[in-house]
Amino acid sequence: MVQETYGPADLSGQRSFAGGFINFGYWRAVDLDLPLTEAERIRSQEDLYRHVLDAAGPPRDATVLEVGCGLGMGCAVTLREYGPASVTGMDIHPEQLRRARSTHAGLLREEPARLRFVQGAAESMPLDDGAFDVVVSVEAAQHFPDLDAFATEASRVLRPGGRVAVASFFTVDDAPGRPDELARLLDSYATGLDIARPVRALADAFAKAGFTGVRVESVGPHVWPGWDLWLSRWWEPGTWPRNFLRAYEQRILDYYLVTADRPGRNAGTADGPADA
Repeated sequence: MVQETYGPADLSGQRSFAGGFINFGYWRAVDLDLPLTEAERIRSQEDLYRHVLDAAGPPRDATVLEVGCGLGMGCAVTLREYGPASVTGMDIHPEQLRRARSTHAGLLREEPARLRFVQGAAESMPLDDGAFDVVVSVEAAQHFPDLDAFATEASRVLRPGGRVAVASFFTVDDAPGRPDELARLLDSYATGLDIARPVRALADAFAKAGFTGVRVESVGPHVWPGWDLWLSRWWEPGTWPRNFLRAYEQRILDYYLVTADRPGRNAGTADGPADA
């Protein structure tokens, strides 16, 4: 299902997404009392990246890896606004990477030493040990089959003093029946596209992998209402995409930002975290 959705089906082309991004958006700066346009929708998606990148450093002069980069729109935001030394976008889907390279052909020509796209899985990254100051992932972890393996790999590719920042949606707890509840509400869980796990599973995976300062922040109030309002352009209340807000209101599901630090000091990044 993941291969189909992000491969031949090309989720980025769906009308609920805009500008090549594939995320629900961070709507804090958007006035939801005014009619929404595609410009506000794109801003919400860019702002989700900005919120994650701000939590990750910000990554000025840093080497940055995005896990699950999709069409690379977040990589472009990072490169354009945050002044990193380099950005690597990694995705498991070759068709997504083909689209990313086509979308950013000009930027790749202009910045060949600062932007690249590579194929790889979150659980097995084809990247060198200690190659990055920052690892980010935006709305991809809900697909990762093994959070422990992802956390281990994130730790391996980070330099000492590096930071990981992940934004995605998880269940609020591990109460029995959560997967069945979500499968009844949301087709993406019923089909196996999304995996029902508590946010604590990711936090624990980071701690187990040796990260310190693990922090979990709910950003649901700035995600779900705006996302639902945007969906209302095409979907009636009670249809399955609108049930994301319902699942949030019923305290089944929420959207989170999870950050953690790799212990040590990164001498190569002036703004990197100090000893942890």
